[in-house]
Formats: sequence, C-alpha cells, structure tokens
Amino acid sequence: MKTQISVIGCGWLGLPLAKTLVKEGFNVNGSTTSKDKIDILKHFQIKPFTITLSTSGISGNYSQFLTGSKTVIINIPPGLRKNPTKNHVAELTHLIDAIEKHDITNVLYISSTSVYKDEAHFPVKTAKSIPNATSNTAKQIIAIENLLRENANFNTTILRFGGLIGEDRHPSKFLSGRDHIPNPEAPINLIHKTDCMAICIAILKKELWNVSLNAVYPKHPSKKVYYSKYCKKENLELPKYDYSKESKGKIIDNTTLVQLLNYTFKAEH
Repeated sequence: MKTQISVIGCGWLGLPLAKTLVKEGFNVNGSTTSKDKIDILKHFQIKPFTITLSTSGISGNYSQFLTGSKTVIINIPPGLRKNPTKNHVAELTHLIDAIEKHDITNVLYISSTSVYKDEAHFPVKTAKSIPNATSNTAKQIIAIENLLRENANFNTTILRFGGLIGEDRHPSKFLSGRDHIPNPEAPINLIHKTDCMAICIAILKKELWNVSLNAVYPKHPSKKVYYSKYCKKENLELPKYDYSKESKGKIIDNTTLVQLLNYTFKAEH
C-alpha cells in the first residue's frame, strides 16, 4: 500500500515537489488556492484540493485533504510583502490545530534562512544557531517554527532554504541594470529547485524527524562577484552596487544536513 502525503501549497516549489513525490511512489494530496490549478494537479496524478488559510480559519475540504496522510509538507510563503499587516502565525495556528485532529505523524515545514539576521563580518549560521532576525516576516516564521517544534502531537523537521533559484527564476535577472544594490560584499546563500526537491525526498525516505536543517549550496561568493558573473554570461546589463555603507550578511552552514542525509548537492550555480 502506498504511503499518502499531503502537500500544502503547490506553487513554484510545491508543485514540482508533489510531482516528484508521485514519481517516487507516494499517493499525493495537493492544495492550491487557485481553482485554475485543479486540472494541472489532476494531470500529474496529484489529488487536488482548493484550500485557503485565513486568520479566521480554513476554507475548503481540509479534513479530506489531511485524512489518511502520514506526513504533511507545509510550503506556504508568508505573503507579507504584499500584505505586511497579515497575521501569518494565526493562519498557521488554524492549520496546526487541524493537523492535530487528523492523526498526522510527521510535519515537514519549509522555512527560510531569513530567520538569521544579516550582520557585519558575515557570521556563520549553523543549524544550531538561534534565529535572531527582527523583520516582521522573520519574526512570524520563527514563531511558526517554535509552534511546530513544541507540539508533542507530531514530529516536526524544520527545513530552512536559502534563496530559491531555478531555470525560470534567478536574482541576477531581477538585479540586472539596477543601481545602488546594497551589501555587495555579502556572501550569497542560494539553493536550486532541483536540490530543494531532492533534499525533501531524502528527509522522507530517511524519516529524519525532529531536527532543524539549513539548506544552501555550499559555495558563498560575494553578491557583486556572483551576480555580475551571471549577468556577463547571460549578456545582461551589469548591476551597480552601493559601497557607501558596510555590507551586512551571513554565511549559512549546511553541515548538519549534509552529514545527516549523506547529501551531495546536485545543481551547480
């Protein structure tokens, strides 16, 4: 009998992850907030559900979505750039309550390395480093991590991805031709979508629960070196940097992930 997994948030990362899980032999329930995606999910043998989280509760057939699943993957961007006053913690609290009531064994929470503060001299942040960022988004993500980790009703693994890149998504394309880009000396902490999916699969197969992991590609050139090199290669206009202030950033260390999963990164940057 195939193991069932529920993927909450079938967007840029969640949809290819759900597709990969199907190929790996899992039965997959996938959620979307857009009815336009229902047929796309069906096409890839993902059982579709239209589910929306709000501060007042959950809309959609979330009970059927969760019933029968051993594992839930939470992959929902906070959405605070578009709606900075939103209470994302309240939204996830409703989801956690629903997960408790449906006998879920494991939760994989897709978090972000933005929980670590950018600082001068670029401190190294390991998986054991205490999250210390103070932006609204970071504080809400940290609060959600803590809610999940402290919940004794299920196992939780926190997976903190760096900046997400892929064939159709690269920060250099956005920065090309722009002026006054801050923190030019800061190191990059990026990860390719290919590695994101492979790491998630490895966690599921190894059943690596109740840990926190940092997931970034292990090379950290400066932003100015990396972005300018990419733009030259792609014949894009070079970005221009702001050197008037001291650069702030961090180096995300992925040693714990590599050791626990015996993982080798697949996508060159």
